[in-house]
Amino acid sequence: MGRPVNGLDGGVPGDPVGDVPGGPLAGTVVLDLSRALAGPHAAMMLADMGARVIKVETPTGDDSRGWGPPFVGPGDDPVSTYYLCANRNKESVRLDLKAPDDAATLADLVARADVLVENFRPGVLDRLGFPVSRLAEINPRLVVLSISGFGHDGPEGGRAGYDQIAQGEGGLMSLTGPDPEHPTKVGVPIADLLAGMNGAFGVASALAARARTGRGTVVRTSLLASVVGVHAFQGTRWTVAGEVPRASGNHHPAIAPYGSFRAADGMIQAAVGNDQQWRTFATLLGLDPDDPQFTTPRLRVEHRPELVEAIEERLATAPADTWLARLDEAGIPAGRIRTLDEVYTWDQALSQGLLVDVEHPTLGRVQLPGPPLRLETTDGEPAGRSDHTHPPLLGEHDDVVRAWATDRTATSTSAPTGS
Repeated sequence: MGRPVNGLDGGVPGDPVGDVPGGPLAGTVVLDLSRALAGPHAAMMLADMGARVIKVETPTGDDSRGWGPPFVGPGDDPVSTYYLCANRNKESVRLDLKAPDDAATLADLVARADVLVENFRPGVLDRLGFPVSRLAEINPRLVVLSISGFGHDGPEGGRAGYDQIAQGEGGLMSLTGPDPEHPTKVGVPIADLLAGMNGAFGVASALAARARTGRGTVVRTSLLASVVGVHAFQGTRWTVAGEVPRASGNHHPAIAPYGSFRAADGMIQAAVGNDQQWRTFATLLGLDPDDPQFTTPRLRVEHRPELVEAIEERLATAPADTWLARLDEAGIPAGRIRTLDEVYTWDQALSQGLLVDVEHPTLGRVQLPGPPLRLETTDGEPAGRSDHTHPPLLGEHDDVVRAWATDRTATSTSAPTGS
């Protein structure tokens, strides 16, 4: 039987829950059988919330360990920065699930876990001897997160899915880029990341349900579903209005002015979301807010080219920093377009905990992009993890995890202690 989840099922008073430093999921054990990005990102989100995540890897490791450049560290043992982005706060154990002994070890881990995360192609886990029916037989309280490319059923449910393929198939690329003739992928693997986020949310929901029912749940999502799920107003443009949205560059298709504009020495962004803001913005730039072309939100969208031209003529009279200061003082949402080196040295980003320091066995002290959530009690005290650990080396925790999996004398709530 799986363990109670601390804080959700009440836990078992006095039982050890490992050395994870706090967080609402402390005491929860997650088996991360996934690789690349969608599943590992979901598991990392759970780890950020205090879960102990055991990353179960093939003997050759997660695919992303070989993705690069860039690689960092010693030449004979390079580390992929891609791998580092999705695997903080985890332990690594190597298992060959085609080998009977290692399959038995996985079964032992399943019996003691709360959550299993996998993103194999549909049917692969079944062929490895771990269909949902067997997982439930081993541990009826297990929550299973299963992430696929295009869904687990349907006419194309068996397709392999990679991020950019899903961005194209799910319509996102048709909405992105400078114009309809140049469909463009998002600059990060957004389908993978959204699937991971949806998966982590599904797991949290399933754990809450388990606190009431005592039984596990299979949570399913896909790259396709995650892309379609964020179409937002672009989706209803088609489903309700019958209008096919197309890429409109750096300007909002339904609000104007809302986008990127050229000042004397560079680009700025401004967002004018209502008529009151329009009057303030236009007066600040020396435009006539009552110009018949621009008096309503609809007219400003219909005459966007003329509006952008008029705005950029005014912005050309002063540097970007000057305009940003003026817009800020006037209460108009505006900002720069920063490169990543600028983001990660920006005081505001640093103040939000968006960089974390970890000590890596071969790289020394490194900084990683940090979790986007901050937890506090209503008294303002921190309620999340107190620190973070490095993305593990391949098989770094082989001995401790294997020993814990087969330790019949340990209480069911005892999580493995990281090395």
